[in-house]
Amino acid sequence: EVAVNEFAIDNYNVTNHDFLRFMQAGGYENRSLWSDEAWAWKTKEGVDHPMFWGREGNLWIYRAMFGEIRLPQEWPVYVSHAEATAYAKWLGRKLPTEAQFHRAAYGAPEGGKERSYPWGEEAPGVHDLVGNGWEWTRTEFAPFPGFTPMPFYPGYSANFFDGKHYVMKGGSPRTARCMLRRSFRNWFQPHYPYAYATFRCVED
Repeated sequence: EVAVNEFAIDNYNVTNHDFLRFMQAGGYENRSLWSDEAWAWKTKEGVDHPMFWGREGNLWIYRAMFGEIRLPQEWPVYVSHAEATAYAKWLGRKLPTEAQFHRAAYGAPEGGKERSYPWGEEAPGVHDLVGNGWEWTRTEFAPFPGFTPMPFYPGYSANFFDGKHYVMKGGSPRTARCMLRRSFRNWFQPHYPYAYATFRCVED
């Protein structure tokens, strides 16, 4: 059992429209928003927009699975952990911890019954916590107390308990059905840009 202090969390994922505002405000050029490691990665790789975006004249386009379309403004933005962290800092906020994600996904008002699924139609009113994109957290991927590796695949999780990966929750539209649940833990390195990974921000 983990105690989670009071916090505020976005009702919805950060959208392409939201992230475009960050870019237009010079977010990728603002050194103060990036850690040393993230800034070095961004500079070396020439990162100045989300991986799934591209330019066509004056328009931003989106590289979807089966072709390119005009950037859908209200879709959740898919970015790396480093980009998500910079955006959150720009707003004076943070990425949620894994525990905060669980509180939002499972919680109910005091005295209320735990929800069977985080639809978002009732308090606390947080939408799309499962299936709209893996959601970055600021929690490093590490074992829970009592962790034991799976006998048939012992390295599945254990090989990544290295302090270099962050927990992701929720699942994306391309995730297998068996993984589309609040409890499933995924993980990626903070500079990996090829994941269907979105985020939302919190205020502690």
